Amino acid sequence: MAIYALCNQKGGVGKTTSTANLGAAFAEQEKKVLLCDLDPQGGLTTSLGFDPDSFELTMYHVFLEEAEIPQATIQTNIPGVRLVPANLDLAGAEAELLREIGWHEILPGALQAVQADYDLILLDCPPSLGIITSSALAAANTALVPLQCEYLSLRALKQLHKIIAKTRRRVNPDLDMLIFRTMFTRTSHAKEVFDEIGNIGGERVLSAYTKRTIKVADSSASGQPLLMYSSNSEVAGAYRELAQEIMNREE
Repeated sequence: MAIYALCNQKGGVGKTTSTANLGAAFAEQEKKVLLCDLDPQGGLTTSLGFDPDSFELTMYHVFLEEAEIPQATIQTNIPGVRLVPANLDLAGAEAELLREIGWHEILPGALQAVQADYDLILLDCPPSLGIITSSALAAANTALVPLQCEYLSLRALKQLHKIIAKTRRRVNPDLDMLIFRTMFTRTSHAKEVFDEIGNIGGERVLSAYTKRTIKVADSSASGQPLLMYSSNSEVAGAYRELAQEIMNREE
């Protein structure tokens, strides 16, 4: 089982969109996929058509060890894809986890218990480098980092790289990192940053990338990933290419 933590402390870079669409793309390859919403804002939960406040059990209860993942898991409208939802309750989990001994072992242990049920697990991290994101990195095989093609993304990458390095030293020495570029536009600035990300990241940068499109927002509002909302669109195709490239790396 492969576990990917989609993380970047900068908001608005496409973490949630990428989690949903990569999940759908992997499912098209007949993989069994689990999506875990680790953002208290519940963006992934909402974008898949659910009301975050309608659930009795969420990732919050998993983190506090009040529920196991199968108890909090729901079926999405994507065949082969299941979800552990989140809502604002999760915002209080960080303070509570800090009082727990071995908090960084809770999520890895919870995911290990369902490893026989799924081929891939995607963790949609919050836009911060706090306890929740650190837990995701402790649990993951690979940190999957979406980078928007703008200058501020390069600064965020440096900070994230430090956290990943600490995670490797302390709890997860086998943690890998892959980078993919998102929201590309045909401006000279975007092209410069696009190339610079490639220069800085080297072989860790995936060749497939996504472009900016209004269809992403439209698909989220419809409660469907882009691969279902606009299956033949260019960005849907880009996510299929990303998923295939990731699978090729695994093999």
